[in-house]
Amino acid sequence: MEDNKSFGQVEIADEVIAIIAGTAAVETTGVYMAGNYTDSLVKLFGKKNLAKGVKVDVEDGEVTLELEVAVEYGVSIKKTAEEVQKKVVNAVETMTGLKVVAVNVNVAAIASHKSKAKEEAE
Repeated sequence: MEDNKSFGQVEIADEVIAIIAGTAAVETTGVYMAGNYTDSLVKLFGKKNLAKGVKVDVEDGEVTLELEVAVEYGVSIKKTAEEVQKKVVNAVETMTGLKVVAVNVNVAAIASHKSKAKEEAE
């Protein structure tokens, strides 16, 4: 026997979805949220806004995401972007229960090894 008891409605703010997506994206090796890639280590510890560079559109329980990222020089952009897409879909769907219909990854910058070395030194 199924219990269809409802306790009310659950709404998830777009900002929360954006943070989930941004967090999943930067967990991919060689990926940084564009505009802040030199601060990526700080962002991993929650001190920067991981929603920056993520556009969220939710309609009828379906999510479309657009991410603006920077990738490390030398990585395969295609493979890295595909990995970002997979991680973002998995994280958003698992944590929210919403269906992700598209994850558009826009590579806006290349992070050089010099930038990364400077970041690690700080």
